[in-house]
Amino acid sequence: MSEVPANVARFRAQYRQDVIPTWYRGWAHLAFTFGFGGAGIAWCVAHIQSPSLLEWLMVPATFVYANLSEYWGHRTAMHHPIRGLGLVYRRHAGQHHRFFTDEAMTMEGAGDFKAVLFPALLVTFFLTVFALPAGWLIATLLSPNSAYLFVATALAYFLNYELLHLAYHLPTGHWLARIPGVARLRRLHWRHHDSTLMTSRNFNITYPLGDWLFRTLA
Repeated sequence: MSEVPANVARFRAQYRQDVIPTWYRGWAHLAFTFGFGGAGIAWCVAHIQSPSLLEWLMVPATFVYANLSEYWGHRTAMHHPIRGLGLVYRRHAGQHHRFFTDEAMTMEGAGDFKAVLFPALLVTFFLTVFALPAGWLIATLLSPNSAYLFVATALAYFLNYELLHLAYHLPTGHWLARIPGVARLRRLHWRHHDSTLMTSRNFNITYPLGDWLFRTLA
C-alpha cells in the first residue's frame, strides 16, 4: 500500500473519530445492505408469473434508467450543493472525496466501509420511498409483472453499484478487484477522484453509459 498523504491521513483520523461510532462494524453494514436488497429481489421474483416478452423489456429499460439516474445524481447533488440535498453533498464531496483521493484510494480496514457504502438509513429510505411508489405506478399503468421486474432490477443494480464501488477502494490484489473488467472500471473511478477532474469527468460509478452519452468519459 502506498503511503497516505499527511492531509488525507489527518482527515481519515478525524473522520474515524467523529463519524464512525465505536460500535460500527463494516461487515454488518455490508450484510444489512445485501440482506435487505437480496430479500427484496427474492420477494419480487417469487411474485412474477409467466412474464411476456414485452414485460421482460422492463429489465434493460430499468438498467438504463438506473444508470442515468446514477450519473445525474452523482454529477449534480453529490458534487454541487442543492437545497434539501445538502447531506448528500457533504457526505460525498465533503467526506468521501477527502477520505479517498487519487493518491490514496485504498481502505485500511472494514471500518472504512462507512466511507464507501450508503448508510443503512438512506438505503431503507431510498428503496422504500422511491422504488416502491415507482413500482406501484408501473403496476397500475402496465402490469404487476412489470412492476416486480422493475423493483428487482433496480435493487440488483443498487447492489451491483455498492459491490463495484467497494471493489474500487479495496487493495489492488484483492480477489474482488481482480474480477475481469473491474480493473478498468477502477481506473475510471480513480481518475474521478483526481481533484482536477471530480466535478467534470467519470460520474458513472458502475458502467460508463452516461459518461459516454454526455461526453464526460475520461
